[in-house]
Amino acid sequence: MSSQENHLGRLLTFSRRKLIAALAGLRVAAQAEPGVKASRAYGGGSIYTRLFGIRPLLCARGHTTLYGGSLMPPEVMRAMVEANDYFVDLQELNQAAGRRIAELMQAEAAMVTAGAFSAMVLGAAACLTGADQEKIDALPHPAWRKRECLLQKAHRENYDRAYRAAGMVIREFATREQLTNAIGPDTAMIAALASTEKAAIKDRGIMQPHEFVELGKKSGVPTLIDAAAEIPPPETLTRFTKMGFDLVAISGGKGLLGPQATGILAGRKDLIQVASLNHSPNTGIGRGMKVGKEEIVGLVAAMELYLSRDRHVVHETWNEKVRFLVGELRGISGLRAEQRVAADGHDHGFLEAVVSWDPKIIPITGKKLTEMLNGGEPRMVYYPEYGDEHSGVLQTRSMKEGEEILAARRLRHVFLVEAKGKA
Repeated sequence: MSSQENHLGRLLTFSRRKLIAALAGLRVAAQAEPGVKASRAYGGGSIYTRLFGIRPLLCARGHTTLYGGSLMPPEVMRAMVEANDYFVDLQELNQAAGRRIAELMQAEAAMVTAGAFSAMVLGAAACLTGADQEKIDALPHPAWRKRECLLQKAHRENYDRAYRAAGMVIREFATREQLTNAIGPDTAMIAALASTEKAAIKDRGIMQPHEFVELGKKSGVPTLIDAAAEIPPPETLTRFTKMGFDLVAISGGKGLLGPQATGILAGRKDLIQVASLNHSPNTGIGRGMKVGKEEIVGLVAAMELYLSRDRHVVHETWNEKVRFLVGELRGISGLRAEQRVAADGHDHGFLEAVVSWDPKIIPITGKKLTEMLNGGEPRMVYYPEYGDEHSGVLQTRSMKEGEEILAARRLRHVFLVEAKGKA
């Protein structure tokens, strides 16, 4: 046997041993009580530590892609495991899953995508190509004139590069009048951003979603709205399709608690059919945006589960954790802790905790607090408050049972011991 083969054999043996050791820990973790399980995981008992040597994060934020999105419920995981036991025709599965999602969203049609960004790319592709195979093959370099995407400046965000990725040329306008007057033979799509809706109530210069629908219907131009992170509330699943948007993009992870690498594109049947021609397993622009059979099943299972649960009961479990955190942090000299309706709570009653501190008593900045929490045990992430270097926001909707105890313990130690030690 050559030295190269010997080396490969040692690597394989090491990898197998490491994997077996990592998986063996799952049985122990699964049998623990919630609080004990959380403590063990952050004490080095997670598969991330055993398999890769990296420490997981205790998440005091919402559903953030940067930190893994959301945690899938056991019911979703079981559905995905069962889906792994069989082969299936992906075209049939995509169509069947799309039909069920369309029913749940009260839309003409729907499809599973590889995230909301993927849904935006594929929606834009559908508006560009129609069912013309030559045009489908040409993306992302359309040679025809009708390729403009119109956006109001207030509805711009980094994610709208998805439209450029499909091959569109973005034209941005400050006012609704300018946008309206720009519609012409080169306009392929009008795009909107759902998260601007509240700002539009205060600033009448910002277009409301229904205005895009009215403009699109009047001009005969398809409209797409990015509603990726607008769940909760569950009404997001139906509101924008009922409103009349031709295409709606939603994340399959985040609030739905489905697989993080999934998304939904819903809307007009003809456009969804064309979007599917651009999507995997076909060889169009969406070929690299594959969604596995397990993820497709997991997303539908997550949607069914999400819609079956009483949102008020779910939100109250989050709120109990918020109240616990606030209670544990009160009484620390120089620190103020209070609860408020979450900024992204959509007036549906879930809370977040806000902490602020007197730098004369607790001599750290928000940046320093972030570093301290990230470097401690357990590692922890939260929302630094923008514009105020001596405050932060804690959310609990990503926490498992018992993690609020670990979070409170960690924060108390930072503010009582570590931070004051910096003085």
